[in-house]
Amino acid sequence: MEDNIILWDADSRTNLLPFTYTRPAGAIRVGILTIAEKYQKYLGGRINFLSRDFHPDQIEDTNLVIRANALPDSSLIKAITDLKSGEILIENDIFIAGKFHKDIVAQILETTHLESHKVVKYTGARFIRHIWDIFSENEQEILHDFELLTRGRKSQPIHGSNYVKGSQIIFIEEGAIVENASLNATAGPIYIGKDAEIMEGALIRGPFSLGEHSVVKMGAKIYGGTTIGPHCKVGGEITNSVFFGYSNKGHDGFIGNAVIGEWCNIGADSNNSNLKNNYDEVKVWSYAKQGFVNTGLQFCGLFMGDHSKCGINTMFNTGTVVGVSANVFGSGFPRNYIPSFSWGGTSGFITYKLDKALETAERVMARRHKKLSDQDKNLFKSIFEETSSHRNF
Repeated sequence: MEDNIILWDADSRTNLLPFTYTRPAGAIRVGILTIAEKYQKYLGGRINFLSRDFHPDQIEDTNLVIRANALPDSSLIKAITDLKSGEILIENDIFIAGKFHKDIVAQILETTHLESHKVVKYTGARFIRHIWDIFSENEQEILHDFELLTRGRKSQPIHGSNYVKGSQIIFIEEGAIVENASLNATAGPIYIGKDAEIMEGALIRGPFSLGEHSVVKMGAKIYGGTTIGPHCKVGGEITNSVFFGYSNKGHDGFIGNAVIGEWCNIGADSNNSNLKNNYDEVKVWSYAKQGFVNTGLQFCGLFMGDHSKCGINTMFNTGTVVGVSANVFGSGFPRNYIPSFSWGGTSGFITYKLDKALETAERVMARRHKKLSDQDKNLFKSIFEETSSHRNF
């Protein structure tokens, strides 16, 4: 019987806000797949989540508990699968994984006291420790996921109307439409998901991933290291960015070195800066530190939590963090940190009332034939209350 897999947020939740307000760390998309989908492909079995807001559906006789922000590769997977019951995998005192009987799983997860277990040491693990790691690691993760998804499989034919370079590492899933576009995979693979579409005149450079049922609109310019998750529509110019899914940037404008959550909308001709005028390293808001921290990066753009929106011609400065269900509009640059459930722009912000935010979320999701569940509504309420102290308007 395959092991029950529990992806445990451990201490990663706060550093990965605002994205972990609405999902466990294992549901973060980096590369083509979410972290959970990667482990599912490698290990099989049942994937469960454990974080402050998400709990395992079940605990089996034998359970693999894995740090949710650890990025799997063949080396790490081998080390995990070699674990025997009661053993834990550690790198520099950081817990990576352990195999536990159900009688002690709850105790392990509650206390994190692991001294009584046999330690297996590991080196070389990669983690998503901060929100900017999502786009920083994205190019490498596209390469890993492309190999994982396409090994031993044959792509759909590439239509003859396209300009193509590097066709051997372009993979098109069933039902996808790609015609009269430029596909340049010389710097890395291009993956086009099931029933996705790249419209005419689009210019695509790999590494690039387009999720199922997503659309790249006419004349778009997309550079390497970019992932567009499922059910998105994108246009304009995008570089080294990750759209988790169900989000739109349907018009001209620039998004670069950015992470966009689910159910977001970027208004026409909106842009983010990804480079400071003095070329200095970019600082971003840290929920853990309750202040701005240095990313160590020269290029760093926008981080937008789920269900947030911006109006036309919005300008985001380098390293801007937008929380969950914020609505940003107006001329000029808004502040670099916009709390969850904020409404406004450079002229000031007010609180976006919870009932109005829920109404909007229901309308937006209904357009994609999705329903805002009672669980979603309760999570909205919890986030609204948790972030109330952030809205000192």
